Amino acid sequence: MAIENKRKKLKTDHIFRMTDDTGILHASKCGVPDLSMGYTSIDNARALIMAVKLFDQTHSKRVESLIYKYAAFLANAQASDGTFRNLMGYNREFSEANGSEECFGRCLFALSYTFANQNVPQSIKKTAKDMIDRALPHCLLLKSSRAMAYTIIGLSYLDLENTNGYISKMTASLVNHYVHYKSGEWHWFEDRLSGCNAAMPWSLLAAFRVTKEARYLKIGLESLQFLESKTFTECCFKPVGMKGLSLQGDNAASLDEQTVEASEAISAYIEAFKITDNIEYIYKARTCFFWYLGRNSKNISLLDNETGGCHDGIEGGGLNPNQGAESIISFWLAYLEINKYLRSGKTVKGEIR
Repeated sequence: MAIENKRKKLKTDHIFRMTDDTGILHASKCGVPDLSMGYTSIDNARALIMAVKLFDQTHSKRVESLIYKYAAFLANAQASDGTFRNLMGYNREFSEANGSEECFGRCLFALSYTFANQNVPQSIKKTAKDMIDRALPHCLLLKSSRAMAYTIIGLSYLDLENTNGYISKMTASLVNHYVHYKSGEWHWFEDRLSGCNAAMPWSLLAAFRVTKEARYLKIGLESLQFLESKTFTECCFKPVGMKGLSLQGDNAASLDEQTVEASEAISAYIEAFKITDNIEYIYKARTCFFWYLGRNSKNISLLDNETGGCHDGIEGGGLNPNQGAESIISFWLAYLEINKYLRSGKTVKGEIR
């Protein structure tokens, strides 16, 4: 299966190659699925969002089957208390009783996005709603900033009176984190930048969209600008590496660049554009997307035209040779998000180049 692009067809082959009857596999050795690494709920949650977005564009029965598979994985991952287990072996057995808070937030994000989508089959929406209802009581127990951020973003798609109350309380907690750590030129929610940073300003903007609370917009845009100052060079987007960047300004950011960072930065900038109607945010989102295509610190495309996969980021020596779930999902989430706005006529006209 391929999606037409003005330059060439983008192949979905690697998505289907990485997906079996259980869900999407976590890792690969180069372009070959690595069965020994099993599955994660985090990957399958993100894959569910990807499949729903892809189904919106293609209305393909083959893509619809992916939605069923990823939703089924999450249904199996949810524990009796409403939380989610994360790590599953290839033998289909979970290796832990409880997953991380980030796992919880990503699962609730995916289920909320799926339930809110008009094109998703009703049977899946009913299943998603049941899982959401069982998970909601745990929202206010979250301590992790990123877990709260993903949960806020997900619940913002529902825009229901009861879930909006959860959004207000969790966003107030994030604001407290921001006020605590903000100092001088450091405008952030923690004392360091690490992974999946864009989710936090994105969540503040999503909370503003729902609540219209002015301070959420102010902090969302201010923290997004701060993140931009740490991740944009004169020529390209350069995400903070996995080892992070502390308030003291270490050099760890130069060691690696992960695919999820560009994808979530794109979503944050598009959220900012939807709220402010400022075209500059779309230009920033485009710059982040071009990172996949070769406008990056190594001037090399992360896409593999042979497999249809996406390399697992940029390391000190060049491309990571593997093409796991996180990367192919990140690329497709990025493409489907930015392509939707380019196709809408609301932004820059012409070919992505």
